[in-house]
Amino acid sequence: MLDSRRNIALACALSALAGYVDGVGYLHLGGLFVSFMSGNSTRLGVSLAEAQWWPAAQALGLIALFVAGAAAGSLVVLGGGAERQPRLLLIEAVLLGAAALCHAFGMSGLAIAGIVLAMGLENAVFQIDGGAGLGLTYVTGALVKVGQLLAASLNGGPRWSWAPNLLLWAALVAGSAAGALAYVRINLAAIWFAAGTALALAAIVAAAVRRSRA
Repeated sequence: MLDSRRNIALACALSALAGYVDGVGYLHLGGLFVSFMSGNSTRLGVSLAEAQWWPAAQALGLIALFVAGAAAGSLVVLGGGAERQPRLLLIEAVLLGAAALCHAFGMSGLAIAGIVLAMGLENAVFQIDGGAGLGLTYVTGALVKVGQLLAASLNGGPRWSWAPNLLLWAALVAGSAAGALAYVRINLAAIWFAAGTALALAAIVAAAVRRSRA
């Protein structure tokens, strides 16, 4: 799916957005994640082993919300239509904006729920015909592909085929750093910037879709 400059740019922008949101969420939740469910799954297992039931319930709740968001995103994709990418991004922007509003009114729990749903939904942006698609809120798979494609390039394959996946990883790291810096300064209100970014991306992608159909 990272087969064109447009797709690479959009994927990196969304990975940076996910990293930003996860940086904010990680600091707010004190070590749990809003988009990295492998980390939450590990925390769930460790908490269960240590009989720490409330941390285990928190991790499980975040995982369930993320799955619900991913399912909602897939339903949008399965609905078809050329506008599904901008539609998904618009829904993500609305969820993040609602989360920021919830925080402004002192409902941080609801804010986190909206953020996690948005992160699950984002992973459907590059989903095609109900397939697994491209993970945008986690980069373990991208790093595996960097290693595999790097080995292929050393064995006579395409020289730079690994670079897009490395860019995806770098974008998430940069976004995480930006999110952490924003959270330190303005707490969960930092999500307003994420909502605005998602809305801008929705508008850009919608315009690109219209141009391609003209």
